[in-house]
Amino acid sequence: MKENNSRYTAKDIQVLGGIEAVRLRPSMYIGSPDRRGLHHLVNEIVDNSIDEAMAGFCDKIEVTIHEDNVVSVADNGRGIPVGIHPTTNVSAVETVMTTLHAGGKFGGSSYRVSGGLHGVGASVVNALASWASVHVKRDGKLYFQEYGCGVPKEPLKKIGDAEGTGTLISFRADEGIFSETDYAFDVLAQSFREMAYLNKGVEIWFKDERRGEEKTFYFEGGIASFVRHLNRKRTVLQPMPVYVSKMSNSTSVEVALQYNDSFTESTLSFANCINTLDGGTHITGFRSALTRVLNDYARKYKLLKENEANLTGDDVREGLTAIISVKITDPQFEGQTKTRLGNTDVKGQVESVFAEGLGFYLEEHPSEGRRVIEKCLMAARAREAARKARDLVTRKGLYDTATLPGKLADCSEKDPKECELYIVEGDSAGGSAKQGRDRRFQAILPLKGKILNVEKARPEKMLAHDEIRALITAVGAGNSADFDVTKLRYHRVIIMTDADVDGSHIRTLLLTFFYRHMVELIEGGHLFIAQPPLYRIRKGKDHHWVYSDKEKDVLLSKMAGKGVEVQRYKGLGEMNPVQLWETTMDPQKRVMLRVEIEDAVSAHEIVQTLMGEEVPPRKAFIQAHALQVRNLDV
Repeated sequence: MKENNSRYTAKDIQVLGGIEAVRLRPSMYIGSPDRRGLHHLVNEIVDNSIDEAMAGFCDKIEVTIHEDNVVSVADNGRGIPVGIHPTTNVSAVETVMTTLHAGGKFGGSSYRVSGGLHGVGASVVNALASWASVHVKRDGKLYFQEYGCGVPKEPLKKIGDAEGTGTLISFRADEGIFSETDYAFDVLAQSFREMAYLNKGVEIWFKDERRGEEKTFYFEGGIASFVRHLNRKRTVLQPMPVYVSKMSNSTSVEVALQYNDSFTESTLSFANCINTLDGGTHITGFRSALTRVLNDYARKYKLLKENEANLTGDDVREGLTAIISVKITDPQFEGQTKTRLGNTDVKGQVESVFAEGLGFYLEEHPSEGRRVIEKCLMAARAREAARKARDLVTRKGLYDTATLPGKLADCSEKDPKECELYIVEGDSAGGSAKQGRDRRFQAILPLKGKILNVEKARPEKMLAHDEIRALITAVGAGNSADFDVTKLRYHRVIIMTDADVDGSHIRTLLLTFFYRHMVELIEGGHLFIAQPPLYRIRKGKDHHWVYSDKEKDVLLSKMAGKGVEVQRYKGLGEMNPVQLWETTMDPQKRVMLRVEIEDAVSAHEIVQTLMGEEVPPRKAFIQAHALQVRNLDV
């Protein structure tokens, strides 16, 4: 029977203005309305100030988080123009703050290069703020305008005289849109540190009035200083980073790199000061030049014999720390949040500039060049050994899902989207989990003891470790360069360990493995940490599961009186299968943490500090954070 369409008319077509569209679908503009999106708001306004710095009109930016969670960003740039805009018939300030795709970054006359959200940054932040204001110092006068949910409360007005020029934007994120509005000082500070490295000579002052923290970032050395900062806890092969800087047509290309004694690569890429987490054409050009130049150098000086194969990209990037920064007049980013650069001409520009600069460096520093090639050759030999180990275990069934680990209790569901794998510490907890689980969609993999610390182990040694091999086989998607997220057997991989020191250590070892060899698992949102309860509190027939000391104290204050029993759970094995299901595995009741990489630089540094060879940095980190540690049984 055909539906009656008479009720569906032109009146049912809703037309949203720019501000309404942003508030209705914030994820289209900032990625997600969580803490990451919250920080994105701050960075968008700071990006506008950075654009002024890149244009040569700003050398100081001040960022303040006030006690009421209002964020202020001030710069000493030119100040937003205050005249009436010919198209909108309101001030240029109001146009920039309320109109999507309005700004001075399109024609190229005001900004040769810029970041920001292509003219939607300030207006999006304003739209997602319950309150915002802008102060502009220009032509000796101070101008002001105030907004509520992106809508001006009154026209721009002159409120007094002013010395100098600049812009101050303040806003309070809308609590009705964001799931949380608690800014993380360290995350934002790391972002501002990067900006200061990428714009040498620019000072960024950051203060958090809520916690009384304050930091200033200023680096004359630019990205070369950035590389030295990343390598400060490593033994390096060169005393100073390689630094290449040159204009190619209208594109500014900057590259800095330095090798260390680790087995991992840490390469960060930026386009117009935007961290391109997923790389792009500038990364492709850099990697192509690096591999070609090092192979040519090794052949020229007979460091690579005629009968030996060329070094691969993986060989020349082992132990590499590098920063690639390009500044482009018309950047083409893939995705609204700009995680990948798409300009096709940038590949050739970066490849040409870097190949020339690296070639000169190697000729002028022969001893450093020889050390780099020797490390690459060692990586090549290790890669070949790892390949043979992989071929051996492949023949034995490592990647054959028909030959799953004997201790894996698999689920009956075959759709990976519906399946989850619990990685459990020990046979005792594994037994409880196997009995308490829902066999339809929950699989259990018990691990025996602590797995290998892969941060300090080469690939062939890692593949020889029984527990890691069982883990790779169970997940089913390979590892390292062979990892294919589309082959995952479970779309939720859950680490479930005891709430004690040993459990924390095992969890850290597993996180290190996943971060170094299955990072796509984390980036795809497939890795979780189970949160088993710490206490069971009972009074009479009533009982409660408690997940923190703070929660316990609150509950005990409400249950004052005699007959209250408090049971502390030191391990998962102390719970029977029913209790484990009820508290930790039931999708309707459980609490889980999703593992995310909020900041690539911080993640790399933490893993390197805690799990690397160097003891002093680890000791210093533990001492600095000792007072923050809670609930540890020693």
